[in-house]
Amino acid sequence: MARWGRWLGLTALFLALVSLSITLTINALWLYRLNISWLDISHTVDLSTRRLMENYRQLLGYLELPWVTTLNMRDFPTSYTGMIHFEDVKRLFLLDHVVLLITIGPAIWYLRALKQRAEQWRLLRPMQVAAVVPVVLGGCLAVNFNGFFIAFHQILFRNNDWLFDPQLDPVINVLPDTFFLQCFVLAFLLFEAGVGAAYWWARRAIRRATDPTTPRNTDA
Repeated sequence: MARWGRWLGLTALFLALVSLSITLTINALWLYRLNISWLDISHTVDLSTRRLMENYRQLLGYLELPWVTTLNMRDFPTSYTGMIHFEDVKRLFLLDHVVLLITIGPAIWYLRALKQRAEQWRLLRPMQVAAVVPVVLGGCLAVNFNGFFIAFHQILFRNNDWLFDPQLDPVINVLPDTFFLQCFVLAFLLFEAGVGAAYWWARRAIRRATDPTTPRNTDA
């Protein structure tokens, strides 16, 4: 495999892992349902778990589905600035899904090419380096989540519309900071799991290749 092919394949693999981790986190409805109980959100806004989940699905439907162009939550009105922010979030979510769709095929092709050439060892160092990133970011979360959260929004958004006024955008009352913290942690863990799986696969291939008891295919 040419050097440029390896770089493209590795880039596609990393992008696929990142975008898949984000997609799985976005759609972790179970995590929000757990938070409704853990944080007693129903009591805060006097809505049942079923109604809160209905509103949350309506929000996710708008953010993830290109053909849903209007945000209509049953129990939570949205201000003008709130709508601008959700439009920005929608663009980021759709970009993530597009990246996943574009990179998943090349990533699988790259892994198959490595297996065919018995070059899984090429994944070892890149996976070791990639595994450090979530650890560093996780450390930042642990030290100062508010600072991390603010910096995250300042990097991704061109305005301050993400600073919701609970009087104008009451949905913020049912999306506490603790839930967002858990989403970041979940995304980091999912990425680490993907990186770990790739590293384990490479190590396993090396062990099999160097094990004298492993059967080898021989030409007749």
